Amino acid sequence: MTHDDHHEIRRLVENWALWRDAGDWGRFATVWHPRDGWMSATWFQGSATDFIKASREGFENGVCILHFLGGHTADIVGDRAIAQTKMTINQRASIDGVEVDVVCTGRFYDFLSRHEGRWTLVRRQPIYEKDRLDVVDPAASLALDPELLDRFPTGYRHLGYLQSKAGFTVKDGLPGLTGTAVEQLYGEGKQWLAEV
Repeated sequence: MTHDDHHEIRRLVENWALWRDAGDWGRFATVWHPRDGWMSATWFQGSATDFIKASREGFENGVCILHFLGGHTADIVGDRAIAQTKMTINQRASIDGVEVDVVCTGRFYDFLSRHEGRWTLVRRQPIYEKDRLDVVDPAASLALDPELLDRFPTGYRHLGYLQSKAGFTVKDGLPGLTGTAVEQLYGEGKQWLAEV
């Protein structure tokens, strides 16, 4: 483990957000492990190849999901690492004809491996800590369906609501700030580093 490893992993995490949000699909593909890349999100669970394809289709059809990054840490053992990076997911869309912004705060929890001399992303699982919804036009008003809103955990309640309204199938039981799902994720992270 060297300072260069930490720097390279941080740069990889930053490139993921910058290249995806800019629609730079060729460079976005380079952050993933070439065979084993796996992405989990509220609206997607599958291979990195399929995630890139689905993200590109959404981008070209006007789906607006942006990412901002904050604090970062990485635990590195040999050629494997677990990185955690504070982030927000920002999605703009319309609900019942009213334009809204949802901001979801959480962490990217990343499983990484060194492949052919460079760090690659093997698996990304966001941890959803809290979110909020705001109407873009302060003069607009919007009433949410409480039954639909209550279908989703606190960490991504409004994001799940927005994405369901937009036609996405939103996964239940994803990791939040506390609870069984995030404890299981932490256990999988420890196992990832122990298998080196």
